[in-house]
Amino acid sequence: MKSSLEDTLLSSIRTIPDYPKPGIMFRDITTLLGNARAFRRAIDELVHPYAGTKIDKVAGIEARGFILGGAIAHQLSSGFIPIRKKGKLPHETVRVAYSLEYGLDEMEMHKDAVVSGEKVILVDDLIATGGTADGAVRLLRQMGADIVAACFIIDLPELGGRRKLEALDVPVRTLIAYEGH
Repeated sequence: MKSSLEDTLLSSIRTIPDYPKPGIMFRDITTLLGNARAFRRAIDELVHPYAGTKIDKVAGIEARGFILGGAIAHQLSSGFIPIRKKGKLPHETVRVAYSLEYGLDEMEMHKDAVVSGEKVILVDDLIATGGTADGAVRLLRQMGADIVAACFIIDLPELGGRRKLEALDVPVRTLIAYEGH
């Protein structure tokens, strides 16, 4: 019997209790990345709604978003934009501050990474509170990107990140949700 997508993904994601601090259930996708079948299914499912449409760039949020975003960009024959923590990119950058669960941080991308009007999909492994994804959306829009969607393997719906992005008129695609994160 062929297992469902959700079963395949859930069985390939490791949960680490109390990381990075007590009370947090960390959803580790490195085990999914190491499982060829699960990795392929996740990428195929994230790509499927956009296959055959014009997507100019896929923007991946450091670091797991780079892995997923690179694979998605390859499948869509699109360019790739790395969105990184402040100070990690070698050329002229644009930067935005964003809220983390426990403070503020900054992320940046190269100033010439996107041309105004280009259609972009934003990618990361997980959407929780949405602070990082919100910052990435603001950064991309600052440069004129038309954000087609934000895609994640995992949604932690109780933390409200999906609602935050949808309030910015960004369609959100996730593959599985963990209730009670």
